Parts: sequence; structure tokens; C-alpha cells
Amino acid sequence: MNAYFSELGGMVYERWKKVDFAPEAFPDIATAALDERPPADRINLPELVREFLLEDAQPAQSTSGFGQPELIVYDIPRFYIQVLFWMDGTTDIHQHGFSGAFHVLEGSSLHSLFEFEDSQSITSHFRIGNLSLKATHLLEAGDTRPIVSGPHCIHSLFHLDTPSVSVVIRTHSDPACGPQFTYLPPHLAVDPLQNDGLTLRRKQLLDLLEQTGDPEYPDIVIAMIRELDFERGFFILQNCIGHLQNLGLWDEAWETFARKHGPLAEALPPTFEEIIRRDRIAGMRGMIGDPDHRFFLALMLNVENRKPFLEMVGQRYGGAPVDKILQWAEELMHITEGGTWLIDAEFPDELGIDQNDQPSIFMDALRYFLNHTNLPANISSSDLEVLRNTFACSSWNALIASDSPSSSASGIA
Repeated sequence: MNAYFSELGGMVYERWKKVDFAPEAFPDIATAALDERPPADRINLPELVREFLLEDAQPAQSTSGFGQPELIVYDIPRFYIQVLFWMDGTTDIHQHGFSGAFHVLEGSSLHSLFEFEDSQSITSHFRIGNLSLKATHLLEAGDTRPIVSGPHCIHSLFHLDTPSVSVVIRTHSDPACGPQFTYLPPHLAVDPLQNDGLTLRRKQLLDLLEQTGDPEYPDIVIAMIRELDFERGFFILQNCIGHLQNLGLWDEAWETFARKHGPLAEALPPTFEEIIRRDRIAGMRGMIGDPDHRFFLALMLNVENRKPFLEMVGQRYGGAPVDKILQWAEELMHITEGGTWLIDAEFPDELGIDQNDQPSIFMDALRYFLNHTNLPANISSSDLEVLRNTFACSSWNALIASDSPSSSASGIA
């Protein structure tokens, strides 16, 4: 067992014991311990890995599958310490069923904090409400943050470097906090640990029908939607949305669900749109190794407003943030036989512009929207408005729609 983690765990235990193991005191105690004796200053990661591989005297390890991998480096009945490696880790927006603190040992992460308001329970494992982003911070090696169990600490982490490594001091569980919800912005909270085996098997069977091209697939899905309750109907729609859209039958399935559930269903369309957007950006990130591009995609996935977006680019790289963003846009432009893409914005076919000319026009329009300079000479006002709408309906919306031209032409841009 690593001596540093034994000392760290012992220090946390003694301090917590002095307050009679009060649950509410643990996050502050864990945070203070990590700040006073930061692992980033004291742990040689290659040595830790070698020690763990070669020495048998280690704490009992879990089989949770959390982390890539997870190493348990200290464990007593009241709490334990884990080292988590992330090769391509992007956590869902979630709350915790435990409390403690985490510390960035190596790499960096984009850390976002949220609030879930106006919550309405559909079942004990499924809620509707309004999820809002409250803050986003860039965490570097040596940074520490508390973990408070329950809905007071809803967050997500987008790990930017490969690998990113964190140290977590945590309780085994805090039963009083309720389900450990995962949040699907902007309106849903679901319990990922809810063991609905029947729905799981039904989704797997539908996947089988999709993969084998069964012609009855859409009729079966619509029949299920007609009969299922709101919660299970949502999970079936979530599972099937991609294939139904490819078949051109999504609208029919959605209308069936909306008729059955009335006003309650109004929260779902923006949630489905965001699920698709986030899956698309996360999928791109999984295929990209360049750390600058991964950072850019992390911002697009997690930052909703222009000002903090530009601030974080400036914090990490210095110089003019917009120039850096335009550089990344050009590097990430994707041209296929079907069209021209800037991340998840596709050049609009309705403009009737030859594909050879699309990349330069796309970049000129983006440059105008980001810098608010003079109108591009090669783009008409009507075409520019179509292009603005294209960007506004994509992940670029945070950068082009938040500020007026006059307020955006500041030094940070």
C-alpha cells in the first residue's frame, strides 16, 4: 500500500473522528486534506503504477468498471481513496450518492456545475424540471473540488488530456441523498441504477430487429409507445430515435407519444435534440487525438455563452481567442460528397452554391459572425441570414448568438 495515501487517509480519518463523523463535515475535511497535501506535488505516477503492478499488499479492489481503470489505494469502513484514470472520459451530467472531494493529479478537465429547478417527480426514478448551467471552470493538475452528495452538487467533467488522472476521497455511500440521478438537459433527471430488466431486454430486442432490417420494427415501436407509461416510453423513444429518423418515421412515433401524454410530453423535444447534439460532439471527440481540438469540442459541448467560452480559450492559450477558434474551425472542417461541415453545422443546400466554393464562404461567414467585421463581399445579405440560422441551430450558437455586435467587439474577442 502506498505510504502517502496511507498517511492521507489517516489524516482524514482523525479529523473526521473529531467531529463524530458528521456527514456534512466530510467534503470540507477531504478538500482541506487534498489542498494541504496535494497528490499532484507528492505522487510520482509511473512509480505508483509500477508499485501497484508489482506489490500484492494493496487494498481490496472493486469490480465497478468505473475509471479506465480505477485503483483503490486506501480503504476503511467509513471511506476510501481511489485513483481514477481517464483515457477518453466524458462524464454525464450527474449528482453523487456519496460525498468527499476530488483532486486533479495529472492532465486537465472542464468542470461544469448545474442546478435542477422546478422538479416534478414522474416516478421515484424519473423527474422533469429545468436544468441550467451555473458555472464552468478549467481545472489543471493540483486543483481540488468538493463533492456534496445529492442535488446540491450536479456537475460534469470533460477530461481534456490523455490520460487525465484524478484522486478521489469519498464515502462508500450516503443513503439519505436518494437516487444518484443522471441529467439529460434541459429537462430530465433519470436514475441510471434503476434495474428495469424488462425495458433493457426490450431495447436489446429492438436493436436486434434494427440490425436485421425487420420490416415490422416501426409498427412494433409505435404499438409500444401507444401502451407504455411515460418513463418507459421515453426510454424506448431514446433508444430508437436514430433508426426511426433514418426510416422517416420519427414524426409518427413522436406524435403517438405526445397524444398519449399531453402537456407532460412538451419537455422531451428539446431534450431529444440535446441528446443528439451531445452524442454527435462526443463521438467526434472520440475520434480526435489533438488536445487543442479536444479542448475546443469540450467547450462546444459544455459552454452555453460567448463570454466564458472566449475567456477559457484566452486562459489556456493567450492571444486573441477568436483567431484561435477560427484556426480550429478551418482545421476541423469536414468535406464529403454529401456536403461541407463545420463541426455539427452543415453548409445549407438551399443556397445552391458549388461545393468547391462552400468552404471559403462558410469560413467567411463564421469570421463575420465571430468578429462582427464588415459584411463579406462574396455573400449576399439573404445568404448570410441563412448561414446565421445554420450556425444558430448548431453548437456554434453559443458563440454567435449571445452578444450584440457592439457588445462583442471587446478586447477579449
